[in-house]
Amino acid sequence: MKRSHKANAKRQKRRRKFRLKTYVLLYFMVVVIFILVILWLFQYFFLPRYYRAAKIRDVSDVADRLIGGFDSSDTAFEVRKMAFNNNMFILITDSEGNDVALENNLGNYSFFGKDKDKNFGKTLYQFRRKLDSENTDHVTSIVPSDEFGGEEIFFCKSFENGGEDYFLFIEAPIEPIDSTIDIIREQLVYITIILFELAFIVTVLISYRISKPIEQLTETAKKFGEGDYDIEFKAEGYSEIEELSVVLDDARNDVKKVTDLKKDLIANISHDLRTPLTMVKAYAEMIRDLSGDDPVKREKHCMIIIEEADRLSNLVNSILELSKLESSNGELNKSDYSVHSQIEDVLKRYTLLIEEKGYDIAFLPDEDINITADYEKLSQVIYNFINNAINYSGEHKYIRIRQINGADTVRIEVSDNGPGIPKDKLSHIFERYYRGGKVKRETVGTGLGLSICKEILRLHGFAFGVASEEGKGSTFWFEADIAKKSLPASTSKTTDSRTA
Repeated sequence: MKRSHKANAKRQKRRRKFRLKTYVLLYFMVVVIFILVILWLFQYFFLPRYYRAAKIRDVSDVADRLIGGFDSSDTAFEVRKMAFNNNMFILITDSEGNDVALENNLGNYSFFGKDKDKNFGKTLYQFRRKLDSENTDHVTSIVPSDEFGGEEIFFCKSFENGGEDYFLFIEAPIEPIDSTIDIIREQLVYITIILFELAFIVTVLISYRISKPIEQLTETAKKFGEGDYDIEFKAEGYSEIEELSVVLDDARNDVKKVTDLKKDLIANISHDLRTPLTMVKAYAEMIRDLSGDDPVKREKHCMIIIEEADRLSNLVNSILELSKLESSNGELNKSDYSVHSQIEDVLKRYTLLIEEKGYDIAFLPDEDINITADYEKLSQVIYNFINNAINYSGEHKYIRIRQINGADTVRIEVSDNGPGIPKDKLSHIFERYYRGGKVKRETVGTGLGLSICKEILRLHGFAFGVASEEGKGSTFWFEADIAKKSLPASTSKTTDSRTA
């Protein structure tokens, strides 16, 4: 109930958040509003100032071009062209006030023109004196214009050419742009309306395009969370969402595989636990009811109970060991030791089985060589491979362990003459509790041996596998790293210290 309450609280918290479509709409609208604000500020409030600054810049550019290309022979033509193209009054005089070039494109509206004609250039000389008094090479003034109803730019600059001083006077009107501003403002209203409508339409399309695949994945994920592992994550639209679909589909396959393995593991463990527990209970009841007074039968029945209890203990230990290895908690205690010594040590455990049950188990060695590995764990791998061969050797009871030396590795093979493994089953043979359809319950081991072998070999980084042909037997193998430096025989581990 407590967990359910927390889950509901989380859902309610998620519901209070906006959907992706809403976020896209809000962000897009904020961007549009920001752009419109910038447009209105520049076109509505800053346009007159910008226009004035642009006109002053034009006057300064004209002055630089005339001074930079000053030539007495072409000056008159350049002045005429500049005045005509830019609607200006332009005058160039020498240091004595004599005209070098004059062009009045403003006509009777030119203040400099009237000043020159009526007052003999009084205002023009005042600009010249201002240049001297302010110790600068140019002066710019903006004054109201009664003629144009706006403002005018008065510009004066001194320059030197050929060792002589000259003065450049320019007058340019700043025409009123009220009507232009009104037109722009009216256009901005329409632009704002159109832009908002367009932004809304584009936002809806974009948000649908972005959110639709995510919504599809969410619906599929809900079904997956409810335990439907047959669904498939499919989403199309853009590369990131398709990559996410592939990742989720792979995760689904892994979870489905783990779930199936978990079910099989529980079923198989339940089966293996049920059988010895049933036998323990049955023989305990037999001792109580039948053989309690018969020492021979009682001892036989007690021995069966002990054997089944040992089997249960081995099964539990194998499960714990496999869990430890799979959780990457297994640690390796590597050392350099002899291959022959290890295999011969493992084979000693099968002496009684060979003598009493007639198994033909033999080691076919190559030249003895040292390998680098965890002695205890690799002995367990060899032991489990031989146990597996015993379980599946059939009536032949023929098992061979081969050593094949390579350049950098030693290959160890364990072969039997059993029924073999179908090709479609080979990829599953190292899975926990995997059994083919014709496999009977093992006579040796717990059913987890090959899974433990797989984890130990992966922990070492050794290559391993199985080759099999139906009707001819199977061969399980692994390749161990050859030690870089061979150890003296006296440093090898003793038999008493080798346990599986």
